[in-house]
Amino acid sequence: MNAPRWIIHLPTTLTSLGEVTALTIALRDSLGHITAIDFGETTLSEENKQFVRTRIWCDAPHDGPNRCRLPNNHPNPCTTTDGTADR
Repeated sequence: MNAPRWIIHLPTTLTSLGEVTALTIALRDSLGHITAIDFGETTLSEENKQFVRTRIWCDAPHDGPNRCRLPNNHPNPCTTTDGTADR
């Protein structure tokens, strides 16, 4: 049996889904090299509605061990790149 994974709840002062999604993308872009963080499973919720979660990325299995990096519910086929230029 695998040990349970832990979740970090990180409150923000942001007040819109667009703003917090942009922050989440910036965090993934800057901290994506840390393998202990599973950005593909990221969900967002309002402070007083934490039981209602919004998934950010598709994260479907793609190309062996890789996962899709496109937004959740994307219309195009899954891919392991998010369409942004390498930094």
